[in-house]
Amino acid sequence: MELFLRQQFEILLQEATGNCTERLVHHLQGPQAALAAIEDGTAAPAIEEFVDAFFAENLLDSPAGCAFVLEALHNRTLPADPGGTVSDVLGRAARAAFAELLSGQVSQAIQRQQIYS
Repeated sequence: MELFLRQQFEILLQEATGNCTERLVHHLQGPQAALAAIEDGTAAPAIEEFVDAFFAENLLDSPAGCAFVLEALHNRTLPADPGGTVSDVLGRAARAAFAELLSGQVSQAIQRQQIYS
């Protein structure tokens, strides 16, 4: 990732961290309750809701935006996929999507050949 993109990601991350922290502390009526909720997992739905809104506000809810985030986080392991780093998971997802698209295109090409032969 180029330096200017890394800096942009870090700025977005700082903004998200500050806003989410403020929101959790306010909604849970204090920092101790917020920390406890984060540690026991009860804050997860609120954090996920915040991330959805943050992605939408910052135009990260598109494939390009998601790719930008995943590129910045390429060394992290995804909790939902114990298969490896984000770059590994992204690679598998990209290959699977391309294979599905290619399969449809090949099917259409074969059907066209059958019609014209």
